[in-house]
Amino acid sequence: MANLLPDDIRPVLDNGIPAVMVTCSADGIPNVTVISQVYYVDESHVALSFQFFNKTIRNVRENPRAYVCLSDIASGAQWVLQLEFRRSEMEGPIFEAMDMQIEAIASATGMSGIFKLRAADIYRVLSVEQLAGPEAAAPS
Repeated sequence: MANLLPDDIRPVLDNGIPAVMVTCSADGIPNVTVISQVYYVDESHVALSFQFFNKTIRNVRENPRAYVCLSDIASGAQWVLQLEFRRSEMEGPIFEAMDMQIEAIASATGMSGIFKLRAADIYRVLSVEQLAGPEAAAPS
């Protein structure tokens, strides 16, 4: 399988900044939501946190394609991943790592114990596009 996730996207996946996910139902109705984490699985797969997004998960079961937009806070660049749902994991090393990360995020924001990871949804990466960051203003 092709190596679709470039090395320079890893810090963006690990930066703790929520991502935007776009799905579409079988009858073409879009849904946009914010997800707490996109977890690197391997060069061709990521895991998304499934916490409480019933419409999103329903859309993904009807139409397995999704888009996720990641932001690099250091450069302002954005990455768009086109994904295809493969499976949900409710235990195992990926689930455990994501669950610990969600609890760390919740604890850091004073919301410990509120968020519950229901599953780590594994997606195959179909494409990756890096969007340019904002241009710095030229000095006067």
